[in-house]
Amino acid sequence: MDSNKKHKIELLHEVEEGPYYKASSPHRKSIAAENTHGKKLVLEGRVLNPEGKPISEAWVDFWHADGKGEYDNTGYNLRGHQYTDESGRFYLETVMPALYGNRTPHIHVKVQANPRSRIYTTQLYFSGMESNERDPIFEPANIMELTETSEGTKARFDLVVAVTD
Repeated sequence: MDSNKKHKIELLHEVEEGPYYKASSPHRKSIAAENTHGKKLVLEGRVLNPEGKPISEAWVDFWHADGKGEYDNTGYNLRGHQYTDESGRFYLETVMPALYGNRTPHIHVKVQANPRSRIYTTQLYFSGMESNERDPIFEPANIMELTETSEGTKARFDLVVAVTD
């Protein structure tokens, strides 16, 4: 293999939006209200282009169920968007979602590199969940790296998207 050759990394594996998306989520990094049911979760990652370069000011929108498997469909608990920093990083404070129906725990994400680029929609999954294999739309490429800490669970996932200039 030629070490001087540029290698592209794989674009984000898209998964359907689902029925619970709400536009106009609040701009924030902490999306769980004080009494939200569920164990604390911090999700970190970067938004990258296919060459692996970070994308600053990318829009990233998150939403998911709470620790009982329920979505807030009247307000904006467990919903929020943010923009990546100059290194393409995002940081989200939330809670671990629970399974509901035939769906394994997951976090919905929309990401857009810039206002002229297309919006990608996907779902991120947790490793080690037996329910992953039973979920009809589970995407194995979207499993997050998890680390248990004294403060809760930390998850990591990089989102790779195409950029339109």
